[in-house]
Amino acid sequence: MEHLLERHLFLFIQLSIHFYLYMIALHNIEKFYKAGMQRTWILRDISLKINEGDFVTIMGPSGAGKSTLLNILGLLEQPNNGEYLFMDQATHKLNERQRTKIHQNHIGFVFQAYHLIDELTVYENIETPLLYKKIKGGERKSMVAEMLDRFNIVAKKDLFPHQLSGGQQQLVGVARAIIGKPNLLLADEPTGNLHSKQGEEIMDLFKSLNEEGMTIVQVTHSEKNAQYGNRVIELEDGWMKEIR
Repeated sequence: MEHLLERHLFLFIQLSIHFYLYMIALHNIEKFYKAGMQRTWILRDISLKINEGDFVTIMGPSGAGKSTLLNILGLLEQPNNGEYLFMDQATHKLNERQRTKIHQNHIGFVFQAYHLIDELTVYENIETPLLYKKIKGGERKSMVAEMLDRFNIVAKKDLFPHQLSGGQQQLVGVARAIIGKPNLLLADEPTGNLHSKQGEEIMDLFKSLNEEGMTIVQVTHSEKNAQYGNRVIELEDGWMKEIR
């Protein structure tokens, strides 16, 4: 009896480790658009596992399906076929409200074009995700102050996006993406609109966040940026061509 209990405990621990390690599991994901009887394929039969703490780069030529795959990972788009498990939740079985809740609580997004809200100050842009999470005012103030200090943009807090350089806007975008302490950070060409020095600063920041335990998936054309991560996935014509 004692041996049987030990066996069950061992199996439970193994399963717990498995679910902790695999933050993301994609099984036969497909995405297409229909026009009459015709289908235009964007992603074909994508199966992939991403571990907690990975820094994954998705590469490939334009039109390969990179941004679509990133949007599916971020629950901004739904696949037509296949299964997507995020932190052991079958997202393909959830309704839109449930998916939005996961996105707000667990996923941060950094965009090439920054996507800051023009009418809001730096402070207000960074604070926005906390409003959706209904975090109380005092705690919000403390969390925003921490981000402003970490990114060395305290002096910019009352400025509007058009008053910032591209690099400064992207710093605000990253601060906004991580202020809610997401489990997963997604970045779509995060250095695409920056000059080389600004790009290096953003990538060094991503590397630091990853070393602190944050899981990161980036889309990029840059081999240099890919070297910051630990895995590269190559797409071509919607197919997963290579993992290295």
